[in-house]
Amino acid sequence: MAAAVIRGEEVLLVRRGQEPLKGHWSLPGGLLEVGETLRDGVCREVLEETGLTIEPLEILEVAERIAHDEKGLVRFHYVLVEFLCHETGGLLQAATDADEVLWTTRSELISNNIYNCEPALVAVIEKGFKQDRNRS
Repeated sequence: MAAAVIRGEEVLLVRRGQEPLKGHWSLPGGLLEVGETLRDGVCREVLEETGLTIEPLEILEVAERIAHDEKGLVRFHYVLVEFLCHETGGLLQAATDADEVLWTTRSELISNNIYNCEPALVAVIEKGFKQDRNRS
């Protein structure tokens, strides 16, 4: 699961410190632990990676990511449940498997894409901004 944590015109990004996507910017998130609910899992992962507590508001999207190795064999296959979330507290700091965390503006991400995010990720974040405005 992953969290599109929206704060006005900003979104929270992490630079991955481990595979998959090591070194890439993405939404905070990770794997569920056995017996954990999706909402509890996304809250735990965001806290572990960023130091922030969040409130998951709604599911934005369910997507798959299948990564292949150089021989064409499946290396990773994830089903992602991506939540729209709001920050509720904590202190922003990179931890566990995140090398860096930051708030970036919508224009830096959507218009300029200075973090070189994949188009599918940018689309989910844009959907998060749209849904967040609709909730207001």
